[in-house]
Parts: sequence; C-alpha cells; structure tokens
Amino acid sequence: MASKLFPVSRASRALRQFPSSYRSFSAAPQRCSDVLAVHRNKPTNNPSLPFQFSDQNLKLADEILKRYPPQYKKAAVMPLLDLGQRQHGYTSISVMNEVARMLEMPPMRVYEVATFYTMYNRDPVGKYFVQICTTTPCQLGGCGSDAIVKAINEHLGITPGHTTEDGLFTYIEVECLGACVNAPMVQINDDYYEDLTPESIKTLLTALKDSANATNAGTKIPAPGPLSGRSTCENSAGLTNLQEPPVWNPETMMRKDNALDEQPQQ
Repeated sequence: MASKLFPVSRASRALRQFPSSYRSFSAAPQRCSDVLAVHRNKPTNNPSLPFQFSDQNLKLADEILKRYPPQYKKAAVMPLLDLGQRQHGYTSISVMNEVARMLEMPPMRVYEVATFYTMYNRDPVGKYFVQICTTTPCQLGGCGSDAIVKAINEHLGITPGHTTEDGLFTYIEVECLGACVNAPMVQINDDYYEDLTPESIKTLLTALKDSANATNAGTKIPAPGPLSGRSTCENSAGLTNLQEPPVWNPETMMRKDNALDEQPQQ
C-alpha cells in the first residue's frame, strides 16, 4: 500500500533503475513445494494399482522386522520403503500403502517419511540414477563439478532434473555426498565414482549405456571408487606417513604404578 513518503509510482520507478541480476545456486529446475510433498494420481501411480513384495523380499522384510521390538516395528518404515523402491523402481503410493499395512501405521505417517527424505523417488527414474554433487568441495576439487556438469549435459543431451528419452539415465543435482576428499564425484545407483574428469565421466556413461543395450559384449564398466588410479582417498603422491608398523614398548610407553608418588617434592 502506498504511503505519503513512498508513493507507488515513485517507488516502482526507483526499483526499475536497478537491473535484477542474480546467479542461481542450483543448475536444476526449481521444484515447488507441491511437487515435493503432494501426491497427484497418475495412470502409472495411483492407489488402485496393487503392489506386493516378492517372496524373496518378504523374507528380507521379516529379517528387517526382527531388528526391532514388536511394539516398535514402526521404526522399520525407512528400510521397508527402500526395499519397496528397489523392487518397484520407485516409491509409488501403492508401495507406501503396503508398507503402512505391514507396519500397522496410518498411511499418512508413511507419506510423511517418503516425502521428507530425498532418497525416496516418488516418480520413475532411469536404469542409472546419476546424482552429481555440486557442493563447495566438489566445486573446488579437481577440475571442479561445473566441468563435470557440462560434460554430462553434453553427453546425455539433458540437464539436471530430467531423464533421457531411452529411459536409461535420470540425472539430478544433489548436495554433499560425503566424498569430499575425492572431489568431484557422482553417485550412480548405489556406487560412488570419484576423482572425475570430463573425459572419465563420459567414458563411464558410455560404458553403462553399452552394457545396458548389449551393443558391445566386451564393454567393461569402470569399478566404483576413484577413477584416477589411486586407492580410496590416499595421497596421490603415495603414502607419506605410517610407512612402518609403530614400535610399541609397554616399558617405555606406559607409566608405572605409583610413579606420581615417587616424584621429588618441589
């Protein structure tokens, strides 16, 4: 509402003098709250579509439930949702309802968990779920995550938040995945690939695609972990300490009984 000091017309003219320029913190498209926390029925995701755990997964579910006292079996909601997602491909509303039935929970309590934790995909994802970390350590480490994002964009022909037309790759941008010392890195399904370069990420994606399409029987997918040749997160120049077993001598390393009493008085 306009005031005597700042009439609407003057205020609007003053604001137009300053051009709006800002840099988005994320390269992925914005996700409104209704996308994150609201379910809307779709032909492939609605309560009328039945879901049941397979016989093998029912055995796993029984093993999971044995970890908790019967009166606290609701605590198994997260591992059971993960189990349902692994079987179904994503956490549909039917998966949530089946978990609620098994745990004798109100369905809304299960929905609250599934919509809070981003590891539950409530929409279908590709065979290879690519999560690129763009947090500060990955931005600064190695060649930087910006170079990896650009390489993935060029190679897959999509930007974060989208799936390739063949349904093989879903590609999103995420926050820190805890492998900062091996930055930049991506998580693909359950595996971490680290110490990336634009060339190594393209080689990895090509190998995954060839393996899925069986276009090259001799395709070898790089092993998870650093793609730079180093082991885990060791110094790239090799070990610089702990190169010999420590010498442990109880006679010199430990204080004898009553040693404090034997010290001379000051």
